[in-house]
Amino acid sequence: MKVLIVEDDARVSSFLERGLKAEGYRPQVAHNANTGLSMAKALQKEVRENFESAVVILDVMLPDGSGLDVCQTLRAEGFALPVLMLTALNSVEDRVAGLRMGADDYLGKPFAFDEILARLEALGRRVGNTAPKQARKNLEVADLNLDLEKMRLSRAGREIQLTAKELALVELLMSAPGRLFSRERILSNVWGVNEDPLTNVVDVYIRRLRAKIDFDGLPPLIHTQRGLGYRLESIQTSDSQ
Repeated sequence: MKVLIVEDDARVSSFLERGLKAEGYRPQVAHNANTGLSMAKALQKEVRENFESAVVILDVMLPDGSGLDVCQTLRAEGFALPVLMLTALNSVEDRVAGLRMGADDYLGKPFAFDEILARLEALGRRVGNTAPKQARKNLEVADLNLDLEKMRLSRAGREIQLTAKELALVELLMSAPGRLFSRERILSNVWGVNEDPLTNVVDVYIRRLRAKIDFDGLPPLIHTQRGLGYRLESIQTSDSQ
């Protein structure tokens, strides 16, 4: 699915672009209202001709105009693609104004990358619901166990002392064994979207976590997919580093 990001903050737009690419989306970026308006119209024509799906992420506060006005103009001209408003203006009045201008959804900053993904999936799908997940008390991958009630990690019966961030990181990786998590997604979930997306904090914490859980020659559980991210699973051979 294509995603047009209309966002003037270069750090936020870069974060979204890189993260969405890693998740399999095809993002485009515009940094002002006029460019965003033109690109949105071109995008709608393109997806109609190619029978594709697309969503627009539209910031409210743009340097040459309001995202609300952009949304209203698009709707007045018959623009049918879903629009997700993204802004630091997050009062009830702001949300109501955005929805009345034609937005399909409204998300305030700061946001979690997982929530962006969930909302994009919902907007792209437009129908259907997902069943609520069963609450789990433990996460297990091979001999690695995370007690979610006590937030204690152990491997092969030995408790491993972790910091709060290390616990959050291992919980994320263990929540979907074998799933590839991009650095952007890890950064958003564990540190928050306001963290510099160019920082190497994810790599530093991955190294720390590996040093703690792969003790006494135990097989490595955290594996690197170069240029893409990390996954946690029990395999005997990998490209982990």
